[in-house]
Amino acid sequence: MEEEEMRKPWVDQDACIGCGLCVNNVPEVFRLADHDKAEVYDAGGAYEDTIQQEAIDICPVSCIQWLD
Repeated sequence: MEEEEMRKPWVDQDACIGCGLCVNNVPEVFRLADHDKAEVYDAGGAYEDTIQQEAIDICPVSCIQWLD
């Protein structure tokens, strides 16, 4: 898939509680920033299905979304 066709995940830093589920499940895409909030550091690090199922769908505060 070409990069411009890929959807990119985004973390709402204000809503993130820093639980680390996305980081533990998809460390190729997410990491905890210095302020202990999740951030995307490599949007293309995993397949969209993996990001959806292992991060977006399980986020307890629904702070991870796809950028349009």
